[in-house]
Amino acid sequence: MWKKILVPLDGSDLAELALPYAEELANAFESEIILLHVSEPAESHYRHMHELYVKGVADRMKGRIERVSPVVVSGKAADEIISYADKNKVGLIIMTSHGRSGIMSWATGSIASKLLQAAAVPLLMVRAVKPGSKVQRPVLLNRILLPLDGSVAGEAAVPYAGELMSRLESEVTLFEVVSSGRHIRSVGGLDYISYPEEQMAMFKKDAQKYLDGVYRKLKRRKGTVEVTLKVGDKVGDVGQEILKFAEEKGVTLIAISSHGHSGIKKWVFGSIANKVVLNSKSPVLVVKALGEKV
Repeated sequence: MWKKILVPLDGSDLAELALPYAEELANAFESEIILLHVSEPAESHYRHMHELYVKGVADRMKGRIERVSPVVVSGKAADEIISYADKNKVGLIIMTSHGRSGIMSWATGSIASKLLQAAAVPLLMVRAVKPGSKVQRPVLLNRILLPLDGSVAGEAAVPYAGELMSRLESEVTLFEVVSSGRHIRSVGGLDYISYPEEQMAMFKKDAQKYLDGVYRKLKRRKGTVEVTLKVGDKVGDVGQEILKFAEEKGVTLIAISSHGHSGIKKWVFGSIANKVVLNSKSPVLVVKALGEKV
């Protein structure tokens, strides 16, 4: 599935937090790891230093990884990362949500945000919580949360979660939130109207049937799979329900489609997937739904 894994590096310790995850997945999938440093136009005179840096990182990884390749290209970081991934048939990009710029909000204008919008391949985001953060080896992606919403588009991450479950013998939890009501506009703004009990019973029955169908697709693989169906609170914040459950469960990876019930549209600002990526303490694997134009 992932013959080539791309890890963008910018010379910072924070960016290197992605490396243990790349190593674990590369060993499981027999992948080549490509360490990519993009030398910005203003830094062209430092290119030789950049080459020495990525070569040094690659040398440190030898012995743990069979194939690792250091690469330096010139240009704008996000553009070159996406271009390299497309031209070289990269199957997965792994990076931290923070890099050289340090611990700060990255939702607007950052490289990570641009990749989330434009990269066609799955993207594994590792959140750097604070300077000096470390990731212990092995990282053990052994508890995977797979949020679903009942839509075909929302199943984009299912094959990847299934393959991870098989290769790493992980536990996968299929998770769906059934809304208890809906917001409607009123003179005072937005009111939350709860669904009648009979309608809620029908929604839960349909959701359980859907989850059981996905369960049957995965249960024949190595590892274990379980199902959790939750009724959302009156706030109707599905993203928050996912994050809360992930923390309670102690998951080590959230695998989520970038689109779901809302259909194919730009999702980076304001969507459930975006909220999960921005706030999850666990790494998040974002898989784009089929049919999206990037």
